[in-house]
Amino acid sequence: MPHPFVIEILVGESAIDHYGHVNNAEYLRWVERASWEHSGHLGLTLARYRELDRAMAVHRHELDYLAPSFAGERLAMATWIVACDGRLTLTRRFELKRLEDNVTLLRARTRYACIALSSGRPRRLPQEFVDGYGGALVVEA
Repeated sequence: MPHPFVIEILVGESAIDHYGHVNNAEYLRWVERASWEHSGHLGLTLARYRELDRAMAVHRHELDYLAPSFAGERLAMATWIVACDGRLTLTRRFELKRLEDNVTLLRARTRYACIALSSGRPRRLPQEFVDGYGGALVVEA
């Protein structure tokens, strides 16, 4: 897909599980990190979320683990916003690759719902979210 937002990851020893490779929960942490870094790049920081009393809460994660990763490897996590209904939800896609050989390690999709931070209840996306996230929308092929 075109125009990804990409973060680089250096796999540390703390990410390794008792099987000797990156623990599956670590991949999910990297998905979350890429989401927050991309949101911040769009001007939608945690501080801004708090000011607007809104947040994008995870509704559903889908993660396809395709290959293992190991300590010391350099990875690249790409993310794209592929849906934003302008009312309540948005969806991101993710792809994690090992930089050394370009092998895809993970493909993921996360659907978010907008909530009020003060109550945890669903709330309409503020215009700032529609503009920021909707403006980064990439149409899936």
